[in-house]
Amino acid sequence: MIFDPITVCNLDLQNRFVRSATHEFMAEKDGKPTSRLGDLYEELAKKEVGLIITGYSYVLPGGQSDIYQQGIYEDRFIEPYTKITEGVHRYRSKIVLQMVHGGRQATASDEYPVPMAPSEIKDGHSAVVPREMTEQEILEVIEAFTKAAIRAKKAGFDGVQLHCAHGFLLSNFISPYTNRRTDLWGGSVENRARLVTEIVRRIKEQAGADFPILVKMNATDGFRPSSQKAEMGINILQVMETAKILERAGVCAIEVSGGISEAGGVTIRTAINSPAKEAYFREYSKAIKKAVNIPVILVGGIRSLSVMEHLLEEGFADLISMSRSFICEPDLVLKLKSGEAKKARCVSCNLCFDLEGVRCNFEFK
Repeated sequence: MIFDPITVCNLDLQNRFVRSATHEFMAEKDGKPTSRLGDLYEELAKKEVGLIITGYSYVLPGGQSDIYQQGIYEDRFIEPYTKITEGVHRYRSKIVLQMVHGGRQATASDEYPVPMAPSEIKDGHSAVVPREMTEQEILEVIEAFTKAAIRAKKAGFDGVQLHCAHGFLLSNFISPYTNRRTDLWGGSVENRARLVTEIVRRIKEQAGADFPILVKMNATDGFRPSSQKAEMGINILQVMETAKILERAGVCAIEVSGGISEAGGVTIRTAINSPAKEAYFREYSKAIKKAVNIPVILVGGIRSLSVMEHLLEEGFADLISMSRSFICEPDLVLKLKSGEAKKARCVSCNLCFDLEGVRCNFEFK
């Protein structure tokens, strides 16, 4: 089943494998994509990864959250991105650009000393207190995402993915823990999702109704279940309702993840050394899949072919998304397909997040 083709967002994919977005540390300091990124994505395409989702690209200069992160905030980036999509499209793979604003996790700079967020809620990880966004700034963010999507389409991307997870701006609005607003952009589930639905609406107006818009969304903030923060945060019923709202707005696929930096160690877990530890967001994805009629993509420590097949067969997801495994083995799909391997070699050590560019730095014996 994992090797069967599937149509997602009007895109015909050769299999159910997805390369989940990863910060590659391969852009220039101003966010301009480099040929190294193109080489990485082209290698994945050559090795038959069905859908490739790029590392997160920030839509406004003040929305950058890491060094050497790629951007999509100016038209001058269209040309280098075009070279990247042309390389991928030499093969059968599709490629989608992930778009993001760092929100309260954005990096402070002289020009942008205080990050912005829906509400002034101190980040327990960084100790930063963001400033509350004005209505005008919210509208500017909507326009920035829209323009970024148009650039992505011009550059030849097959679609875009809105990063609504991991404590960045869009997930800041969706979660009641980080969004305490009482206006049109806060309060109810519908209001907290409004920033995303307005972005979707505008992209469809400007880039075309059939241009694929995917979402990566948090199924949980990741706090300990018994903690006060968890009680204040998003719960699965709210997540399911949000997913339905996004589907109605025109989102055509949802990738399920979870965790914010403040919760610590939730998103990219280590020591995934048994099938039981794989797919740690699986119960969330199953609930979301029951709530919507669009494809659901599951990410989170998936390593074994048997687990992948089980997840698809038992209705946990429609596609399987991985990142670290493809860093370790870009040819993993071919190895699993040929029977050379039954699982990824990746040991989930997280040594691959290298400032000189993502690579597997584990010393196999």
